[in-house]
Amino acid sequence: MDGHVGKFMESVGSIFSGGDVLPWCDRDIIAGFESEIAEATNEEQKSDSLMRLSWALVHSRQPEDVNRGIGMLQASLDRSSSPLQMREKLYLLAVGHYRTGDYTRSRQLLERCLEIQPDWRQALTLQRLVEEKTRRDGMIGMAIITGAFGLVGLVAGGIIAAASSSSSRKK
Repeated sequence: MDGHVGKFMESVGSIFSGGDVLPWCDRDIIAGFESEIAEATNEEQKSDSLMRLSWALVHSRQPEDVNRGIGMLQASLDRSSSPLQMREKLYLLAVGHYRTGDYTRSRQLLERCLEIQPDWRQALTLQRLVEEKTRRDGMIGMAIITGAFGLVGLVAGGIIAAASSSSSRKK
C-alpha cells in the first residue's frame, strides 16, 4: 500500500515541480487503490481510498478508467460531507471531463469549484488549460472550415472556368 501511495504522491508532486500540469496515472496505482478499498477496516478508510481511486481513474490514460472515475464521483457528489470534499469532487470531475474532451462540462464544474474557493490554484490552472484547449481547438476548426471553403471555391472556380471555356469553343 505504501508503494502505491508513494507513486501517487510523486505523480501529484509533478504538478508543483514544473512537470506535466495534469499528471497521468497508470494501472498499477489504480489496482493498488482498488486493493486498499477491499482491505479497508472502517468507513473512513474506505471513503479515503475511494477518493484516491477516483483521483487515479480520472488521471488514467485509459478512457474507460476515466469514465469509471467520472461515474464514481458523480454518484458520490451528493454524499459530500463538507465544502472541501465537494470542491475536491467537482475538481476531479472537471479533470475527468477535460480528459474526455468535454471542455464545456469541465468549465462548468470548475466554475462551481471556484465558487467554493475562488483562489484555488489547481482549479485555476485547469481552467486555464480548458480555455487554451478550447481556443486551440476552435482555431483548428476554423482552419479546417476555411480550408474546406477554399477547396470548394477552387473546385467551383475550375468547373465554371471549364464550362465557360467549353461554351466559348462551341460558338
